[in-house]
Amino acid sequence: MSETTTRLAPSPTGALHLGNLRTFLANYLLARQRSWKVLMRVEDIDGPRIKAGAAEAMLESLAWLGLTWAQPVVTQSHRMIEYESALARLVAAGAAYPCVCSRKDIRQASAAPHADDGVFAYPGTCRGVYASADEAAANSPGRPVAWRVKVAPGKIAVADRFAGERAFDLSRTCGDFVVYRGEGLPAYQLAVVVDDAEAGVDAIVRGDDLLESAARQIHLRRLLELSPEPAYWHLPLVVGPDGRRLAKRHGDTRLAHYRQLGATPHRVLGLLATWLGAIDRPREMSMSELVGTFDIDAVPREKIVFSREDDTWLRGA
Repeated sequence: MSETTTRLAPSPTGALHLGNLRTFLANYLLARQRSWKVLMRVEDIDGPRIKAGAAEAMLESLAWLGLTWAQPVVTQSHRMIEYESALARLVAAGAAYPCVCSRKDIRQASAAPHADDGVFAYPGTCRGVYASADEAAANSPGRPVAWRVKVAPGKIAVADRFAGERAFDLSRTCGDFVVYRGEGLPAYQLAVVVDDAEAGVDAIVRGDDLLESAARQIHLRRLLELSPEPAYWHLPLVVGPDGRRLAKRHGDTRLAHYRQLGATPHRVLGLLATWLGAIDRPREMSMSELVGTFDIDAVPREKIVFSREDDTWLRGA
């Protein structure tokens, strides 16, 4: 039997904060308990949002907390040839096409956004219009040319080990979606599918804001004939008192901030342990103790609210 493999995949668009730290920790604890191999992948292809030095700082912070992983660390920006090859396969199969639509074009052509997140389903404006990227560029001078993958009506099932069975009709939630952006960089969906398949990643633990992304990635894996599909665990996010995803608007929730105030790894782990349902109230814990205490089935099914009491605990006040 082959070894189960998972990955931690931080994106260096800013500092590591308590919300994504909780998800990384849950992933790591589950891996330790089940003897999975843990890989580290830096997802640094988000263009201008990438912050200089952020990747190194994130890895140092995770190591400070007690997480370990196999070497070498994979960096997406070093893997452009692999992504270009995957795009070429999609194009050759007739599954992807060039698109010159702007976000404004899509908003104007779409009847309504998906759910409450302001995402509009692409109406297929450019599907079948251009035979090549060169033709698209020639007919729309000054407009960047992206590549979209075709989707068809019908639900794609996501058999999630934590969130339960979910199904998404991509033709309704997003429409034909971008796999290569206009600036010549692979989109998140394509890059992670290529990386996970090549590394043999077959267990993925992450936030439940990416549940619909799982359906997109399953769709891409099938088009690229990459199997088997990984097992998924999508966990609820950490939010602020307003119910929105933890961010700058909720104050400074960076791990680095609390380290500067004197928080120790055991104190941080103690708070995260409560957020993961391992203990009832914060107390200092070691990583080895948490590995023995953590139970994925005890993780709360609702969003975790970062409170003033949590802040006080981390400050040691």
